[in-house]
Amino acid sequence: MGVGVAVGLSGFAFGVTSAGSGLSLAQTCVLSLLVFTGASQFALVGALAAGGNPFTAAAGAFFLGVRNAFYGLRLSQLLALPRAVRPFAAQWVIDETTVVALAQPTRRAARIGFTVTGLPLYVLWNLTTLLGALGAEAIGDTDAWGLDAAGPAVFLALLAPMLKTTRERAVAGIAIILGLALLPVLPAGVPVLVAAAAAPVVLWAEGRRKTDERRDGRRNDRQNDRQDGEQEAAR
Repeated sequence: MGVGVAVGLSGFAFGVTSAGSGLSLAQTCVLSLLVFTGASQFALVGALAAGGNPFTAAAGAFFLGVRNAFYGLRLSQLLALPRAVRPFAAQWVIDETTVVALAQPTRRAARIGFTVTGLPLYVLWNLTTLLGALGAEAIGDTDAWGLDAAGPAVFLALLAPMLKTTRERAVAGIAIILGLALLPVLPAGVPVLVAAAAAPVVLWAEGRRKTDERRDGRRNDRQNDRQDGEQEAAR
């Protein structure tokens, strides 16, 4: 229930944001039908609304959607769907369907969970996107109503609960700092690409810290062994 409400609100916000960025009703609906991943869709229309280059906007959306490919690698083994069905099933590979499928005890249950999650969410997302786009066209200038902030606000609301570990919070924090710092000096859409560097930076720092801890641990072990040896010799 909660997931459905969140998806519905997000779809409506996307429709409003897309219409506000200059996309037509048909373009908004086709984008929602073909690119069923909210973060990528919001990134694309957000960059376009800010006057960004279409190729840069598409690149940012692509990088945000890469995680779905990794979901697909895991789900392809779990679901083992017929080849003819896989292209259609790939359209539903999102966070929610992945979580539900992986939580099931058997392959049959995973297939059912994937289907009963993916189908209603896909229909709901596209229906609310249509309603949002129609609503945006009806009220006219979305900037005057402040509805251009609806997309980013919903995206942040969905993202925040997912940041559970220190590593994830660090990546998000650095990405925000990079994005805000570079926003005034780089073309629209480019800051989000640069902000993606936060992930490898945090992973490198974490790996360096663990290496230092292991080195310090070995040094302490050697010192302890030397002290034990000296004490034994003294006795």
